[in-house]
Amino acid sequence: MKVWKWLGLAGLAGVAATGVVIARDQRQRTQMEPDDVRARLHERLEQTAED
Repeated sequence: MKVWKWLGLAGLAGVAATGVVIARDQRQRTQMEPDDVRARLHERLEQTAED
């Protein structure tokens, strides 16, 4: 029975960690200006065109 308890706690910790990562990413995206987003997209396009 102890094994299931630890597996459940590990699962909850994983869900919480995933939520933190998603929230941090969302916060970074909302703080960017549209011109910054456009510049990043152009940089990515250039990188893929080089490959």
